[in-house]
Amino acid sequence: MGRSPHRARNLIISAAVLLLFVTGCGPQYMVLDPAGPVGREELHLIILSAILVGIVIVPVLILLFYIVWRYRDKPGNTAPYKPKWSESKKLEFVWWGIPIVIVGVLGVFTARTTFALTKPPAESQNVTPITIQVTSLDWKWLFQYPGQGIATVNYAEIPTGVPIQFELTSDAPMNSFWVPQLGGQEYTMPGMAMRLWLEADKAGTYYGHGANFTGEGFAHMNFNVIATSDENFNAWVKQVKASSPALTMAGYDQLKKPSVIGTKSYSSFPSGLFNGTIWADGGQYMPGMMKQTGSSNSTGSGSHGAGNTAGMSGMSGMGNMTGNSSN
Repeated sequence: MGRSPHRARNLIISAAVLLLFVTGCGPQYMVLDPAGPVGREELHLIILSAILVGIVIVPVLILLFYIVWRYRDKPGNTAPYKPKWSESKKLEFVWWGIPIVIVGVLGVFTARTTFALTKPPAESQNVTPITIQVTSLDWKWLFQYPGQGIATVNYAEIPTGVPIQFELTSDAPMNSFWVPQLGGQEYTMPGMAMRLWLEADKAGTYYGHGANFTGEGFAHMNFNVIATSDENFNAWVKQVKASSPALTMAGYDQLKKPSVIGTKSYSSFPSGLFNGTIWADGGQYMPGMMKQTGSSNSTGSGSHGAGNTAGMSGMSGMGNMTGNSSN
């Protein structure tokens, strides 16, 4: 004997709910597992958005099923038949008023969070930040540390509890820089310098990648952001300066050619390389960035406090683009 319609329906609903809970709790949903203040602020926006959307979607779905059941065509249906009914001012007020209020609330919170994230995280504003200059290439990422005088490819190491100012550009097709657990995306564009504030509040290795398609090697444009203690970060800087080769202009010209490579470290890099890359493609800066990106790129000690104020004064441009984003 076949199953009753009610039993089959209950099984389908139960399976859907189980699937929702199973897939919603996995660690692969990195946006929902923030590891820093920027990521947490953006998670709050995601949760708020889901709640506001639910306020509309849930009643609409309930009404849909009720109307289909109540007014279905069957013998003996006593639902009223009103062929000349055309409108209701009260209903119009409800289904226009509620979405307007929801959009207004979401807009206010989104704007407040977005502008707040153009500055270092509030709880770390008394901590000296680090500037890391990021250049997206085909198909790799170059990280330059102007305060420490070192560079890396396809990975970046940062100290925990320290705000990181990423200055972003591209020497290849436009891309998007994204570390899901730390915060939102920001574009990397040829001839332009953009900015993104991030911070890790606990040690760990955080996955990052390019979020824009840029050709056949795009799938390999992954990188790791390794957050560690301040002492370990300083020791790592000293180790890179002592054991890694220097990045020359000839080496950079070779590096920016389309290729897929692993990780690399460099004990130094040509002075003005980041700015020169931007000017070669037009030289557009965010407001206030011009005077602070010209710091020496070949000097600096292992301590993150040395030389890292370059890039701080006078900055007033856009920051994290949330949800892109953003940030």
